Amino acid sequence: MFATRPMPSPPAPAEGYELRFESLFDPGRAFAFPCDRRGQVQIDALSERARLNYYYARTVVGREFATPSVVAPPRPGR
Repeated sequence: MFATRPMPSPPAPAEGYELRFESLFDPGRAFAFPCDRRGQVQIDALSERARLNYYYARTVVGREFATPSVVAPPRPGR
């Protein structure tokens, strides 16, 4: 019999960066997802709803949302 080990969850980005998809037509509307400083989102760490929103935002870039940008966390004391 084989012993199985649980698959580790991918680490959530600890850097505090966000990948933001800003609406082209509705100021203030955006999707934001936790990412690393390069904009890499850990898809497996997202909830099902967040994952669907992420895929949707990526699909409609240029039609509903602007090209995403990486937003750095605020600096302490600012």
